[in-house]
Amino acid sequence: MKIEYNNLYTHFIFTTLHRLPLISEKHRERIEKYITGIVNNNDSQLYAIYANPEHVHFLVSRSPKLSEEILASLIAESSQRFINQNKLCNNQFAWQESASAFSVSKSDVDPACVRDKYILNQPKHHRKVSFSEEYEAFIKFYQKTLHPSGKHK
Repeated sequence: MKIEYNNLYTHFIFTTLHRLPLISEKHRERIEKYITGIVNNNDSQLYAIYANPEHVHFLVSRSPKLSEEILASLIAESSQRFINQNKLCNNQFAWQESASAFSVSKSDVDPACVRDKYILNQPKHHRKVSFSEEYEAFIKFYQKTLHPSGKHK
């Protein structure tokens, strides 16, 4: 069945292999624009993105034709190839084998992108909280919504 209208917001976090700081400020914007293009070319919309040296946050309204895993794989494979072909990193660039995808309600899109600018204010945020601390907080918050069996409450 075709889905005509949807509200599928996802906050993705990609991490570089071994959490190495491979994304330089010099190439950050170019990588962000490339990822934005991948999202747009897959019938989805990117609301905010910020590429930190060892991880990237981005918020997407995704097409119902794509699962989070398919969209993440498309972005990871294509952006990794782009970064390596254009030598945007001193070493061979690679993402970790897994990423994180968190659903976001429509009411939380504004705080993440506009009001609080959580994603866009990553440099300021990481002066207070390390990526490891931030990531653990995300996991703890989202794991509270799951039973130990993995089923939703």
